[in-house]
Amino acid sequence: MFYHLLYPLVAYHPIFNIFRYITFRAAYATVTALLISFVLGPRLIAFLRRHRIVEAVRVDVPERHHEKRGTPTMGGILIIVSTVVPTLLWADLTEEYIRLVLLAMIWMGLIGAWDDYLKAVRASNAGLIGRYKLLGQITLGLMLGLILTYFPRQEAVVTQTTLPFFKTVSIDLGWFYIPFIILVITGTSNAVNLTDGLDGLAIGLSAFAAFAFAGFAYLHGHALFSQYLQILSLPGSGELTIFCMSLVGASMGFLWYNAHKAELFMGDTGSLSIGGALATLAILLKSEFILFLVGGVFVVEAMSVIIQVASFRWRGKRVFLMAPLHHHFELKGWNESKIVTRFYILAAICALIGLSTLKIR
Repeated sequence: MFYHLLYPLVAYHPIFNIFRYITFRAAYATVTALLISFVLGPRLIAFLRRHRIVEAVRVDVPERHHEKRGTPTMGGILIIVSTVVPTLLWADLTEEYIRLVLLAMIWMGLIGAWDDYLKAVRASNAGLIGRYKLLGQITLGLMLGLILTYFPRQEAVVTQTTLPFFKTVSIDLGWFYIPFIILVITGTSNAVNLTDGLDGLAIGLSAFAAFAFAGFAYLHGHALFSQYLQILSLPGSGELTIFCMSLVGASMGFLWYNAHKAELFMGDTGSLSIGGALATLAILLKSEFILFLVGGVFVVEAMSVIIQVASFRWRGKRVFLMAPLHHHFELKGWNESKIVTRFYILAAICALIGLSTLKIR
């Protein structure tokens, strides 16, 4: 909105030229997201408590998690609003990339909200049936795949994806491109959902990943930098920097209420919307494999569940004391804050490794 309203005024005064710069708009999108979180957060918490939209702790978690019963959930609403509104205010809304990533976040947020509503309001232990949730994820992946395939920005690279650490090597997925997108969407959103089990864990990891993708978006969208780094030039993708930094600001703002001891849980509303957004960013930036590096902690958390289930079914034995992995460390005696802090350190390392692929090629 500000870009469209104020930048044209450069014809009357050069000061309005500042709205042309992505870095300026990204910085203020971050601040805007934080302010929205601080203003709306207490009101949302009070609303959720008043309507008893609170967490019903599962039985298959460590015993000390039962003290969290009654904490307001569906806090993902705050994350979505604090990300979407600054993006609408500061981004160039004529860019298709922005519209697609907003679609993905809101779509997955609605699926998560439905799940949270069934669990918190309708007192359904299972929440949304798994196949319905999967159907929603597949539908989003199919929509993105069809849009990107039949209405491409760059026809030469429409079904391609890049590989980290290689300058000129890319994979043309051909007919497998759409199934690949569906796999990335479902895998990422479920991985973030599985990681959401400790106060501040998933949201902090999301901030690191979003910040890394802000760097990717800016450099892929900048003609000179992309040429210098010998990475794929994606005109228009720079606007995704505003979305990424809005998500960073929204994550920091939500962490204010979600840090131990949490006053608010994101629920599936938050975890699925963030997962869908991160996956869509990777898809639009042709960086799906780099997502595995940037979101390395999410990958490890998801893999721990897969390994645990497979081992128990095939061997009748568990590999971990409990899965996902953060519960394993809880049962080993680590306190919650120590686990979250150490996972943050790992997430920072993963983000740096991901960003290093821009130069190490």
